[in-house]
Amino acid sequence: MSFARAALSSRAFARQVARRYSTTPEAAKPSNLPYYLGGAGVAGLAGYVYLNSGSQAAAKAEPPKKAQEKSPLDPENFVDFKLKRVEPYNHNTARYIFELPDGQASLLPVASCVVVKSPDDAPNALKGPNGKPVIRPYTPVSPPDLPGEFIFLIKRYDEGKMSKHISELQPGESLAIKGPIMKIPYKANEFEQVGMIAGGSGITPMYQVLKHALADPTNTTRFTLVFANVTEKDILLRDEFDALKKAHPDTLDVVYTLDQADDSWKGYKGYVNKEIITQHIGPASLGSKVKVFVCGPPGQVSAIAGKKDGMKQGELGGILKELGYTEDQVFKF
Repeated sequence: MSFARAALSSRAFARQVARRYSTTPEAAKPSNLPYYLGGAGVAGLAGYVYLNSGSQAAAKAEPPKKAQEKSPLDPENFVDFKLKRVEPYNHNTARYIFELPDGQASLLPVASCVVVKSPDDAPNALKGPNGKPVIRPYTPVSPPDLPGEFIFLIKRYDEGKMSKHISELQPGESLAIKGPIMKIPYKANEFEQVGMIAGGSGITPMYQVLKHALADPTNTTRFTLVFANVTEKDILLRDEFDALKKAHPDTLDVVYTLDQADDSWKGYKGYVNKEIITQHIGPASLGSKVKVFVCGPPGQVSAIAGKKDGMKQGELGGILKELGYTEDQVFKF
C-alpha cells in the first residue's frame, strides 16, 4: 500500500473514532486497524529496502580516478605517437591531432614546446644531407589537460622539410615526439606589461601563454599581441584571439599587420616597425615591469630582436635594441 493511501485511511479511521465519541453509539463493526498497521508496515519496509539498496549501490560504486601525475611524453627520449586525424584549417595549414595513450593528457607546462622527428623505423624516415634525422621544435595548441589528444597547428612551407613531412602523414602513421622542453617558465603577474610580436606560425607559443594567463581570474598583466602575416587569409587563430580580446578587454589587445593587404583592410600594412612597437608595446623605460616575447620566421626575429644562436637567445639587436630594450626585457622563442 502506498504512503498516500495509508494517510487517507488513517484520516478516515480518525473520523470514525471521533463520531463514536460525539454521537450515539453504533453497532459494533469489524476493526480495520490491523490492515492500516499492516499497510504502514509494508510501506516502511519498502522504504527501508529502497534506502538500503541505494546505500549498497553507492558502496559498490567505483572510487574516483586518481589524478594523472605523469605525462606520456618523455623529455629525454623520443616516443612514437600515432596521428589520429587531420583537420584542414586554411589553404596551407591544418590541425594534426595525435593520440595519447589511455586517455591521458599531455600535462605540458607553460611555456614549453616539444621537438619532433620521423620514427627511426619509418620507411620514409626524414633525414638531412648529413644523414642525420631532421628534428624541429613545435608548440602544441591543445590545452595541457586535454585528455587523449595532442594537437599541432602546422603551416606547410615548400622549403620546410618537416612541415612537408608532417603534411604528408596519414592517420595511423606515427611521429616521434620528445619533450616537454621548457622555454621560459610562466609566472602569473610577474610583469605589468607583456608585448608579443609574432609572425606566421610563430604565433603558437603566444597562444599557449595567452590561453593560460587569461584563464586565471587573478591575472593583472596587460598583454599586447602584434601579429604579422602575408595576407588576411594567413592569420592563424584569428577567431580565438578576437574572442579572447572581447572577453578580456582590459588585459589583452591584438594588433594585426599584413604585408599584402587589399583595399578593404583597415589595419596596419607592411612589416612590424618602430612605429607599431612604440604605439602598442610597453616602453623599455618600464624596466623589469615589461617583457617582450618574439617568435616568427628567422628573418623577422633578426630584424626585430637580433638573430638567435641555435637554442640560445643570441645577442639582442634589431628594432628592440634601437628602442632601448635590454636582453633581460626580451625573450625569443
